[in-house]
Amino acid sequence: MSAQEYKAPESVGRLEKRALVVGVLGLVVSIVGWITKPEDFFRSYLVAFLLVLGLSLGSLGLLMLLHLTGGQWGILIRRPLESATRVLWLVFAFFLPIPLFGMKFLYAAWLDAPKTGEGALSPLQQSYLTRGGFVFRGFVYFAIWLALMLLLNAMSRQQDVDREDRALRRRLKFFAGPGIILYVFAMTFAAIDWSMSLSPHWASTIYGFLFVAGQAISAMSLMIIMVILFSHAEPFAHIIQKRHLHDLGKLLFTFNMLWAYFSFSQLLIIWSGNQPEEITFYKSRLFGGWGAVAALVLVLHFFIPFFALLSRDVKRNQAVLPKIAMWLIAMRCLDLFWLTRPEFTSRALPTLWDFAAVLALGGIWLWFFAVQLKQQPLLPLGEPKLAEAIANHEH
Repeated sequence: MSAQEYKAPESVGRLEKRALVVGVLGLVVSIVGWITKPEDFFRSYLVAFLLVLGLSLGSLGLLMLLHLTGGQWGILIRRPLESATRVLWLVFAFFLPIPLFGMKFLYAAWLDAPKTGEGALSPLQQSYLTRGGFVFRGFVYFAIWLALMLLLNAMSRQQDVDREDRALRRRLKFFAGPGIILYVFAMTFAAIDWSMSLSPHWASTIYGFLFVAGQAISAMSLMIIMVILFSHAEPFAHIIQKRHLHDLGKLLFTFNMLWAYFSFSQLLIIWSGNQPEEITFYKSRLFGGWGAVAALVLVLHFFIPFFALLSRDVKRNQAVLPKIAMWLIAMRCLDLFWLTRPEFTSRALPTLWDFAAVLALGGIWLWFFAVQLKQQPLLPLGEPKLAEAIANHEH
């Protein structure tokens, strides 16, 4: 197999150009929002940032899961996963406006909290939730994720050069195990800092896992879309088979079920405990306009994909499966909107800046992702199981 044979198809170049156009247009509108209504803009920016963060970190988690399990399910998406992880440099740049300019608009609930009396934070919260601590921990999280990304990508490139070196595969597996743990721990604390601290008097021990499961949904949805995109051109048209789509569809179904399990568990435990300081989170999200949004999240994020992905035929359908994947990425945005926005307003409607921020960050993210896809062959040519993974087993 030659590297030239498995280069990115022309459709990736078209994706690159279109994503850049969308990203620039969204960026122009976002700059207007930043100047005219910074308070509203940064609330929208936080949702968009968490969405694109999930695309890169979910890909990092899936990549480590692939190396750890050694299954064939991820061999076709390994290069797109690696490309998505390399966009972490850009996501880090997206993070910087939050500590530099947006904290006073997003985290006033603890930045301006009184030291004593009504509304005061506990001593532990006062020592943890500080501007300096927020910035320092943010840099630590990205340092961990970027180190894992660099390590895995470097060993993967080396595997393509030294195709007979079986020790490289063992090293990839060796680092993937602790890497997953580091990723989950860092993401858990990042979720606390960037999202849960919007409501500093409320806490949940499962909150970080909601983000981890959601990121797996985002990344797997993106991978399904890319696999279908590749299948429209040779040589991938003869490589990608229905069994590959079936495997990816089953994993997408699993991750969506996992997210629903974590979400329901959190609600059940807090609601049954009925503690005043704990139920405030849901009281503001399950009634009025936000109650309607919660119902939409339940139906559109869980029930419809659940029943659709139960079907074996749907999971193997090249026309339907990518539409479900795109739908779930949109639902991840809706869920993040529902998680964060009620802390600021009772108005359960998106603003212009919500769409602009998602288009800006999402478009620029996709552009850089497409650029990364073109840097290497789209199949891991040094992977020992590659031939078996792409063998035609369809009858």
